[in-house]
Amino acid sequence: MTFHRKETVLIPESDLDGMSVDTLAVRAGQLRTGQLEHSDAIFPTSSFVYNSAAQAAARFGGEEPGNIYSRFTNPTVQAFEGRIAAMEGGERAVATSSGMAAILSTCMALLKSGDHVICSRGVFGTTNVLFQKYMAKFGVTTTFVSLTDLQEWGSAVRPDTRMLFIETPSNPLCEVADMEALAQLAHDNDALFVVDNCFCTPVLQRPLEHGADIVVHSATKYLDGQGRCVGGVVVGPAKLMDEVYGFLRSAGPTMSPFNAWVFHKGLETLPIRMRAHCDNALELATWLEQQPAVEQVYYAGLESHPQHELAKKQQKGFGGVLAFCVKGGREEAWKFIDATRMISITANLGDVKTTITHPATTTHGRLSPEDKSGAGITENLLRLSVGIEAVEDLKTDLYRGFQALQNASNT
Repeated sequence: MTFHRKETVLIPESDLDGMSVDTLAVRAGQLRTGQLEHSDAIFPTSSFVYNSAAQAAARFGGEEPGNIYSRFTNPTVQAFEGRIAAMEGGERAVATSSGMAAILSTCMALLKSGDHVICSRGVFGTTNVLFQKYMAKFGVTTTFVSLTDLQEWGSAVRPDTRMLFIETPSNPLCEVADMEALAQLAHDNDALFVVDNCFCTPVLQRPLEHGADIVVHSATKYLDGQGRCVGGVVVGPAKLMDEVYGFLRSAGPTMSPFNAWVFHKGLETLPIRMRAHCDNALELATWLEQQPAVEQVYYAGLESHPQHELAKKQQKGFGGVLAFCVKGGREEAWKFIDATRMISITANLGDVKTTITHPATTTHGRLSPEDKSGAGITENLLRLSVGIEAVEDLKTDLYRGFQALQNASNT
């Protein structure tokens, strides 16, 4: 008896031309198998079988499309990639094992020894370390500049500059970059403009529409939204993503099918979650500005923020992350954190649960004192990733911190 393998056909669903991001979050990137399941399937397999040795050779040789090995081809991962690419307005996405893997893959695929990068100082601490310590080992040099000082960006350009890299809003001070101006600067100098869109997500901001060449995400954050899995993704034109995909195929910083499935499902609720995050964050930021023990609040939704009008122009909301400085130093900042009883003390962000952290000793703890100072990371700075709990309950918990500071000042 001869056994003939029949490959399951993946059926693209829905005509989504012209649909909004809210609809794309639910419908884009859905591939139904021959079982016609309504929910998204998960393919937890390391490899795939072929009908013949000739077909295997054709797949490996790139002569026939189809799955080969889950390090670089997996239907669940491809479904997530298709959805986030559609939401960002990009031609293709490449999913990675973490947000840092997304940045590393972008750099390794598109930079070479002798190239120069200009990066904003206001980036995640580990991003700074990646450029300053590890990319330097491969001959890539980096100049760090103020996110908002266009003259400083222009002065940093060199003949060998090949990439401008930013986060906007920045981590943790919520500074906002003029993306169109930086895109023009990059393109005038034959450089790529890369934007980390982690804080806003495509629901609030689509950097490709403002001139960015590539968008990166830590999917661990808002794309998941519930702190369940670690992952990253790079989005951009197919020509550039082919290079990133080639690095991933060879080096293997791969997203697992299970994590891809979690992120794929998380995107379905991203629009409504982001609106709730924004509403709570704005109310808390306004409330924090009124507290006597607070020196300064950093949140682009406040009219006091220096880039408030720019944020209104570029973003559909101001995001769920804010930062504030309490009066004092590290001792007072830690005392405030330790007094909370509901808010989670963790460095993760983008969760439906509100989190609080002390950047100077956590997310930016590996930076030198000089780099911390340049990035505005002071000892009295706290970062709050505002969740979707009842905002009055969040105020109650934060008030415990203020009470602790008041009690300490009275002793």
